[in-house]
Amino acid sequence: MTVPTFRQAVPSDCDRCFDIEANAYEGDEAATHEKIATRIAHYPEGFLIMELDQQIAGFINSGCAHDVVMSDEDFKELIGHDAAAPNVVIMSVVLDPAHQGKGYSSLLMRRFIEQMRGLGKETIHLMCKERHVDLYKHFGYRYVKPSPSEHGGMSWHEMVMEL
Repeated sequence: MTVPTFRQAVPSDCDRCFDIEANAYEGDEAATHEKIATRIAHYPEGFLIMELDQQIAGFINSGCAHDVVMSDEDFKELIGHDAAAPNVVIMSVVLDPAHQGKGYSSLLMRRFIEQMRGLGKETIHLMCKERHVDLYKHFGYRYVKPSPSEHGGMSWHEMVMEL
């Protein structure tokens, strides 16, 4: 396994991140190029890039809120985001399909959790498909409920981790 490096996203990462997002997610599930650019520009501290051999292989991006409403579609454009808020909302956890199944997503998630603890955050929230619920429980997330969101025409489940 190649040892990954981690860093904060910069605007020039947008094209590669969009390519990974578009190739890794199903249907309308992927964020648009514009949303990814907005997330990098407005909250780079919550946009963690993982590189393998100096190439972007995956990332996690997020925003922060005082009151988390996981089904809020506007929040995906960081409307209502407050970097000082104690609650992190993950919007994408994505790895280039060429690198999936090799343990890299676990390294990426662990690094993201450490980073959010280092920023003094209190909780991390995410939505996932049913098949990923047990994976996130493994990291320490707690199942909350089925989500009313039908983002991308799919069923989602809300999870939270207390830091």
